[in-house]
Amino acid sequence: MPDSILQLSNNQLDDQAEVLELLAKTLRQKRTEKKLSRRVLAEMAGVSQRYLAQIEAGKGNVSICVLQRVADALDSNLLKLLGRAEIKDTVAEKFAAASVEVQHAVLQTLSIHEKEKRIALIGLRGAGKSSLGKQSATALGIPFIELNNIVERLAGMPNGDIIAMYGVEGYRKLEGDALTEVFAMYKTCILAVSGGFVTSSHTYNRLINGCHTIWLQASAEDHMARVRAQGDLRPMKGYLQAMDSLRDILKERALDYERADVYLNTSNAREPIVLRSLLELIKQFDDK
Repeated sequence: MPDSILQLSNNQLDDQAEVLELLAKTLRQKRTEKKLSRRVLAEMAGVSQRYLAQIEAGKGNVSICVLQRVADALDSNLLKLLGRAEIKDTVAEKFAAASVEVQHAVLQTLSIHEKEKRIALIGLRGAGKSSLGKQSATALGIPFIELNNIVERLAGMPNGDIIAMYGVEGYRKLEGDALTEVFAMYKTCILAVSGGFVTSSHTYNRLINGCHTIWLQASAEDHMARVRAQGDLRPMKGYLQAMDSLRDILKERALDYERADVYLNTSNAREPIVLRSLLELIKQFDDK
């Protein structure tokens, strides 16, 4: 039994690597045909050069929405970028041979309508998820949900106690359970998730497939100032070390956050202006 499970895992990894390699090759070829530098294409698609480099290297998880923006910038379409003509038979064969459970999971993942009108705000603590989320939900007359609150209710204890008892891994599992509840109960809402939510790739993939995602960005200095303004003075202890750690976290999670559909910088602007920009972004999703 262990050997068969290991073999299945290895086969899945091989399939994923094959698709990513094909995507990387096609993207490099089309960028060359258009005579575009990586920097120019990144600017046209609204993604970072670093993220584009990762895709062209065949590494990491790729957001379909981000990939669509890259395809649009290349005057191409998503299917061509994915090399559909070359892989469709292999994909069809694998799907037909898969178990009913696997087929159901694939169809659920590919179901675009699952997003409904759910908006998910991601970003580190202090980005403005709670404040802007509440205000935008009120303006739109829809529910605002903080996933942390559902996690606490499911566990029957405060978030700090959950982590102390079950660790970060246990907390991430509860976040997955909480997300399942949100998807079952709300077709329209604004959802704020924790800063570390994106580190659980499986749950994060579900969020991306089930919500329109917006990354609320902020400078490290603003993140720190806002956390302190919330009454958490722990960052005051070893301030310089805390700032270095914060910058490292922002850098480490950048590729994950960049998988969001759109980004909104909440630094260097008054909150009413940022709120107006956020509402405009949300309206764009409704118009599609």
